[in-house]
Amino acid sequence: MNIYVAMPVTQEHINTLKASCPEGNFEFARVLSGADERCAKDPFELDREMIKSADVVVGNIPVDILPECTRLKLLQLNMAGSDAYAGKLPAGAELANASGAYGLAISEHMLGMLLVLMKKLDVYRDNQNKGLWRDEGNVESIENAKVLVVGLGDIGGEFALRCKKLGAYCIGIRRSKAAKPDFVNELHTLEALDNLLSDADVVALALPNSAESRGLMNEERLLKMKRGAILLNVGRGNAVDTDALVRVLNSGRIKAGLDVTDPEPLPQGHPLWNCPGALITPHISGYYHLKQTHDRIIEIAAANIRSLLDGKPILNAVDAETGYRKPDNRF
Repeated sequence: MNIYVAMPVTQEHINTLKASCPEGNFEFARVLSGADERCAKDPFELDREMIKSADVVVGNIPVDILPECTRLKLLQLNMAGSDAYAGKLPAGAELANASGAYGLAISEHMLGMLLVLMKKLDVYRDNQNKGLWRDEGNVESIENAKVLVVGLGDIGGEFALRCKKLGAYCIGIRRSKAAKPDFVNELHTLEALDNLLSDADVVALALPNSAESRGLMNEERLLKMKRGAILLNVGRGNAVDTDALVRVLNSGRIKAGLDVTDPEPLPQGHPLWNCPGALITPHISGYYHLKQTHDRIIEIAAANIRSLLDGKPILNAVDAETGYRKPDNRF
């Protein structure tokens, strides 16, 4: 079996992957020499001929090469979002994403942003840079806050779990009806969003790119949020109307913690940078910045290579037509 690993790996990862298929013919696009390299986003070349001859590919590859991947049995992505690959795989090939690997890192990033904004730590940091010793007044708490989480996959679910443990009342929104998990107090579908916005202290978006999510938070919905509420977005920047968000932030009505924006990268001089109450990070909450994320992606890949060999269902299988993860056998 030819296995091409199209993502950076450490020697530890190589050992894990090879143990899943001792007879496999492995090729690695990039081998890291140390932990510091894990976070580097330096471009590296993928061997297109190796990809075309692979039975298994681990990592994201250009979509345009897929029609030539006639041997492909499994494409194991190194990200949770898989919409770009929907309907593009050759017949008979399975698609799996890395959902379950990113929940820890991104939910903690969300929690950090939320606390910064609730406790005005961003304001105090600005004051520090000015050498200004000044009391900025009242702050908020997660305890007893109403937290509305839109998108209850791995990331949204992990965030809701953490907020609930800190005493928040958590309301979840899913794409389709399902049994209510223990980490939320209420569960609704997207149709209920407009009725829930006005009472939420926090609105957290953890959505994949889809027709339903694009432009979801338009000006009308942003204005439905209660005064003083906090918007968090870690899914896709295009879930929020950026021009509308700039207007609403400038009015002082809400605050926003954003790890994703539309456009990306956010250009220098864009008005969003200077909006009051905006906390922006450059789409870095995931990637491999946390070691556990990197390790979990490899763990999923190794398990799926083994399952493929044994003829068992793979973890995190994605519906190749819709791009959504199937409900069974999740990591």
